[in-house]
Amino acid sequence: MIRAGIIGGAGYTAGELIRLLLNHPEVELKWVHSTSNAGNPLTAVHGGLEGECDLEFASEYDLQVVDVVFLCSAHGQSSVWLSENTLPEGVKVIDLAQDFRDEHDGFVYGLAEWQREKVATANRIANPGCFATAIQLALLPLAAAHKLEDEVHITAITGSTGAGVKPSATTHFSWRASNLSVYKSFTHQHLNEIGRNINLLQPSFNEEINFVPMRGDFTRGIFASVYTTSSLTEEEAVALYRNYYAPAEFTHYTDRAIDLKQVVNTNKALVHVAKYGSKLHITTAIDNLLKGASGQAVENMNRIFGLDPTTGLKLKASAF
Repeated sequence: MIRAGIIGGAGYTAGELIRLLLNHPEVELKWVHSTSNAGNPLTAVHGGLEGECDLEFASEYDLQVVDVVFLCSAHGQSSVWLSENTLPEGVKVIDLAQDFRDEHDGFVYGLAEWQREKVATANRIANPGCFATAIQLALLPLAAAHKLEDEVHITAITGSTGAGVKPSATTHFSWRASNLSVYKSFTHQHLNEIGRNINLLQPSFNEEINFVPMRGDFTRGIFASVYTTSSLTEEEAVALYRNYYAPAEFTHYTDRAIDLKQVVNTNKALVHVAKYGSKLHITTAIDNLLKGASGQAVENMNRIFGLDPTTGLKLKASAF
């Protein structure tokens, strides 16, 4: 059994991770640390675990009794935690914050559709961002084939869980319900990792990647609409995407237009392409808390420990 611990256990991402690990056939969840909830049962915060778990949030933790640590604290806290703790030899780290997505300090960027071999041999994984996952899945086949030819235009909409568990002026129910809005146009923080990785795949690409994020009036999921000028025919683009994702366990190319509900509550990503004149249009859909966060973290854990990547992640879409 893989023995796991979680640092920062109170947020939505941690809640999903706890659920996945408790139901994983090859994992024993040893402890979940939370400074603000120490001593409280996990079910007091994550009500969906009622009847399934009797663990309490820990105020202290023993790194000697785990094989992998998941870091689920706020952005910026992972690097602080690592500087303050000495990891026993062999203990793996999977960071779900953005602290190490530039791959410094020995971290490997954990997008397996791009670098599965590196993920499988890594000791430290920087889990990709949710928007970054959806958008990179739209661009990876083009960049890997050096077929990005012009600037890229992206509009992507995310559910309210992407904003975290603490309510704010733009996340509480009465504002978010029956409403749409734009935020961080052209400046979203995930552009850093997207631009870095696309340039690693296609160093000659120096065009703009334009990203307009939107807040949706739903709780889970990301739907990305991406277009760029391309000399590829639709048939060539379809073949490129179908072949690129043929080995992928969770990302699937489909000839049919995609819907968000096809992926919500799963670790799947769906990708579809179509050509309109000179414009290649790519759409992708993921669950922001699963393929965009905790599900992808468990997928990476599976790869590191030599398991089938789908272990514990054969989840059913909500569908209706």
